[in-house]
Amino acid sequence: MSGELAGQVVLVTGAGRGIGAAAATLIAKRGGAVGVLDISAELAEATAAAITADGGKALALVADASDRDAVFAAAAELRAAFGPLTGVVNDAIWIRYEPIADVAEETLDRMLAVGVKGAFWGVQALLANREDRPAAVVNLASPVADLGTAGTASYTAVKGAIAALTRQLAVELGAQGIRVNAVTPGAVPTPGARSIVDEAGYAKRRAQTPLGRLGAEAEIAAGIAFLLGPDASFITGEILHVDGGITAKSL
Repeated sequence: MSGELAGQVVLVTGAGRGIGAAAATLIAKRGGAVGVLDISAELAEATAAAITADGGKALALVADASDRDAVFAAAAELRAAFGPLTGVVNDAIWIRYEPIADVAEETLDRMLAVGVKGAFWGVQALLANREDRPAAVVNLASPVADLGTAGTASYTAVKGAIAALTRQLAVELGAQGIRVNAVTPGAVPTPGARSIVDEAGYAKRRAQTPLGRLGAEAEIAAGIAFLLGPDASFITGEILHVDGGITAKSL
């Protein structure tokens, strides 16, 4: 373990698996205490148990990221266990890909609730459970916020909002010593992504990526941990593309 994030207490939403779990694991490896928030108790507990078994500090927190009261309660529980929060990673998402003509109201409501409201509640929970010391927010954006991609209207609406919110909050919260940045992952075959993207889809994404391969969860986690850490102390309002160049190639 290293100590770049020693003393940090970070809430990670959607941390039961995928990029969220990888981020929580790396934060703990770098000395931070992490709140592993997920809607699935089984996944949250498994990730937290793996972290603690490796000598890290973690607390499983079961909550729906779209539920403000539940997120606030989870953040308060994390503070009681490890001290005031110093960061939040807004990773939780609920995704459906489909043509705009097929988007049902309940689908759009759920995507906006988890992907956009969830980010609001994560930031508010940090504000309510921190002390007067530097803090950081890391949101998860997407290449769809930069590019026109067919069949992703709902997801694009969510991630476009996250990109804009990242820049806005960097301005609003900077005077409080809070940095706000985002990471844009490229094509990463996480368990959640594999449920909506097949092998042909990943082959297409691999071909579109200048580095010629898919990304790994750990590579995205490294970008997140960097933005939380001291080496990023003068970086805010930035959207870091950890995407193998797929956005650069398409723009």
